[in-house]
Amino acid sequence: MEGQVMNDKAVENPLSRVLKVRRHNRGQVIKRCIMCIVPFLLLAVVATPSQAAQPKAAGTPEKAPEWVYPLIPGFGGVHPRPDLPVRPDPSVNYKIFVDVVSHNRDPAGRFEGLQRLARLVNLMAYAKVPPQHVHIVALLDGESAMAAVNNDFYRKNFKGDNPNLALVQALKKTGVELLICSQGLVENGMPDSW
Repeated sequence: MEGQVMNDKAVENPLSRVLKVRRHNRGQVIKRCIMCIVPFLLLAVVATPSQAAQPKAAGTPEKAPEWVYPLIPGFGGVHPRPDLPVRPDPSVNYKIFVDVVSHNRDPAGRFEGLQRLARLVNLMAYAKVPPQHVHIVALLDGESAMAAVNNDFYRKNFKGDNPNLALVQALKKTGVELLICSQGLVENGMPDSW
């Protein structure tokens, strides 16, 4: 039956109409559905206030993220996340090799790769992994090799003292073994010893 009688008037069954159209021209039905839905979606997006658009209450300061430095003070801060399902296991003996490359093209500045290495050390300490279970060897590769040179050599090539020395010394103090790539030495015009 194509239609129903309602209030003494013949009314076409909407389902049968869709089925007819669907058999003949599926693409047109999809376009019509999309054209009907899109305005409602746009209205929902525009009419629903987002949290970012809501003004802050007067006098409410923005909460800055908390950073902790459990083993290397001032370098490689860790944002505590007790809700994470995966954490370093304090009973495991970790042997980690890190290739430190610089994302900082200005050799006169601090190397971001060393900061990330310090974060790794601090993450392990924050997870309460004992220092005797953390064995990190880091290769200073490419221009990051400049991070480990003494101030005399650094001053010959750049203005001022090496801003990375304090971090390099802190990493060594925590037991990180630092190696310098011999190719990085040649690439940066550095002698084998300085």
